[in-house]
Amino acid sequence: MKGSLIILGFFIVGCLMGRMDILPEWATNDALATYSLYTLLCLVGMSIGFDTRCWGILREMHLKVLLVPLFIIIGTFAGAAVACLLLGDMPLQHVLGVGAGFGYYSLSSIIITKMVNPVLGSVALLCNIIRELTTLLTAPLLLRVFGKLGPVAGGGATAMDTTLPIIVRFAGERYGIIAVFSGMFLTVAVPVLVTFIFS
Repeated sequence: MKGSLIILGFFIVGCLMGRMDILPEWATNDALATYSLYTLLCLVGMSIGFDTRCWGILREMHLKVLLVPLFIIIGTFAGAAVACLLLGDMPLQHVLGVGAGFGYYSLSSIIITKMVNPVLGSVALLCNIIRELTTLLTAPLLLRVFGKLGPVAGGGATAMDTTLPIIVRFAGERYGIIAVFSGMFLTVAVPVLVTFIFS
């Protein structure tokens, strides 16, 4: 949780610096955001490629494990559609695009900022940080209400890293393996789905 709060702190500092207009010209350049996005995508690919444990899990688990991230995607989009009805003035495309971050705040918010606008990118960042913090704080409750896959679904893409310790602690090692696979699947799905929704 400390890491999430640090990221939230940097976001708030960035908002204040932008609001006070004290950033140098090169920091507000569109090309910088594009190259940051390319670098982030490369690092995500490298982290997945280097994680031999994930590839071993894929070989060992049955095809049923594929249903976990697929149902997380379906559930997230269903929840986003309900949220769209409650929000009223926000287009369904925007709500689905924000939901398609699956907790992966850094990548999804950069893509949305680049493809739509910085305001929606900031909304995506906050929504995905809130998803991660909610999973960290309510994992025992998610487990009690939704079963052992509850914290895995709540964590979304973060189930393979930041929320994994809390998932293993409350759901057990077996569900930790499922969480790593599901998080890896969703991490790969984020740039594909977000780009598809806004293209």
